[in-house]
Amino acid sequence: MDLSWTVVVNFVTLYGVKVLASLLIFWVGKKIASLLTAIVVKGMRKSKIDETVTSFFSNVVYFGLLVVIILAALSNLGINTTSFLAVLGTAGLAIGLALQGTLSNVGAGILLVFFRPFKIGHSVQIAGENGTVEELNLFSVVLKTADNKQIIIPNSAVIGKNITNFSAKPTSRIDLVFNIGYEDDLRLAKETLQSLIEAEDKVLKEPVPLVAVSELAQTCVKLTVRFWVQNEDAASVSFSLIEKVKLTFDEKKISIPHPPLNPQTY
Repeated sequence: MDLSWTVVVNFVTLYGVKVLASLLIFWVGKKIASLLTAIVVKGMRKSKIDETVTSFFSNVVYFGLLVVIILAALSNLGINTTSFLAVLGTAGLAIGLALQGTLSNVGAGILLVFFRPFKIGHSVQIAGENGTVEELNLFSVVLKTADNKQIIIPNSAVIGKNITNFSAKPTSRIDLVFNIGYEDDLRLAKETLQSLIEAEDKVLKEPVPLVAVSELAQTCVKLTVRFWVQNEDAASVSFSLIEKVKLTFDEKKISIPHPPLNPQTY
């Protein structure tokens, strides 16, 4: 009985300490990895490197350090890491087949960083989803929608789909369509729309804003108002102008047979 207890004590003393030491190595190493990654990110931002590249590279650094830490912890347990790596290498093909989706996401992420079709903060449409780019990591692109939802799209899905970048250019074209009745004064309606556009400070002077008859529909005359704004002003100017048109048309007794169509940004 004493011999058995001695064996147990010796085993716990020998391997328990190693296990605790390995856990400590992993815990401390993880903290150091986070700290070093933060230093790298700070340095890249100080050098004004693009935020998209910074986000992706910080993930590469962190996971790379994590692999080194795990190998160090295993080595402390007495596991031959050289043999361990050899086994992983031998099993590489099977792992690659099992994780081909994950690996394709990493490869697609590298392509996205290299070609940079968008940056952090850009407003985009990817794989049918609209939002602002919050993050590009090893495996996915993270979007934030206008109603504050988070959308995570795998990198492989991003690289294989059309990407519409609404922020690639600093300005956007807005088309608003207003309907008036056939009995209304067409010239008065056009002059009213023109004066309202000219009164909007955020509407760009170049290209010159346009007011034109775009269609003689069955029940109304369609007037298109076309103008350019800075991207960040697109929504506010559209909403403001639609409201002013309604109020002014009411004052001038110009009818609106149907509500204006939704504004379209180009």
